[in-house]
Amino acid sequence: MTAEPSRRARAPEPSPRARELLRGAFDTHIHVGPDVVPRIVDDLTLAHRFQALEMGGFVLKSHYTSTAERASVVTAAVDGVLVLGALALNRAVGGMNPLAVEVAAREGARTVWFPTVDSVNESHEREAPPGAKVPVWVRLQLELREQGIEIEPVPVVDAAGAVLPETRAVLATIARHQLVLATGHLARDEIFAVVEAARAEGVSEIVVTHPEFPSQALSVEDQGALVAQGALLERCFTTPHTGKIAWDVWIEHIRAAGPANSVLSTDLGQVFNPPVEDGMALMVDRLLEAGCSDEEVHVMAN
Repeated sequence: MTAEPSRRARAPEPSPRARELLRGAFDTHIHVGPDVVPRIVDDLTLAHRFQALEMGGFVLKSHYTSTAERASVVTAAVDGVLVLGALALNRAVGGMNPLAVEVAAREGARTVWFPTVDSVNESHEREAPPGAKVPVWVRLQLELREQGIEIEPVPVVDAAGAVLPETRAVLATIARHQLVLATGHLARDEIFAVVEAARAEGVSEIVVTHPEFPSQALSVEDQGALVAQGALLERCFTTPHTGKIAWDVWIEHIRAAGPANSVLSTDLGQVFNPPVEDGMALMVDRLLEAGCSDEEVHVMAN
């Protein structure tokens, strides 16, 4: 499902300098169609837009299914744009399911997100009062509940905070296939437990998903501690763009952790947000205005 409102209604045009700096850049976190909720654009159309802008490619994220097969088709269809698949470990794929990771990896998936919409940390969202404004994924869960389908949260740790055996099995599979582990919508203590366990299992690439997002809200000190364990910090456009954190605070966090420890992504695809292909450039314009150098932008965007 895709829907495309006026393309310039909610954001300025990115600068030519930002566009130039993003030649070859890669967006590691987008939500586009086909999906079970409305999206602003489909993956094939987006790949053609990336091609026109000479951007390198993107990772397809779905909260509900593996995108590895889609990604391989789009990559074959659009010259010069690399599209990578991913898997989010929510209930639709069996939760903390090492078999789902194994299959996705064999199909070419590159990233595995730990639970997002079905994380224990997000489970309170489903108890919103009738008529409340909720994210599209919560609306879907409430619709399914009305049909008698209750989605149980996916735990990654036990009541004492220890990593579950199935979590370790997933981490071992990620390590064996040399996949990227992204922490999803886990809570602060869960993130620390999972990062430590991932290192113990041999996972070499770990990305802390949008640490400024309200359901993570990691302090500068927490971010520094995770960097010290070898994790990268994902800086998503949507978090400050939608007012979940001020742009200047978001930039302060990048400075505190260091650009080399930050990865830019957009988390775009929602019908009410700017076009996906504009997000990285709009973010770069903010960084340039704050005094970041071209080299620092390259480090974070590639």
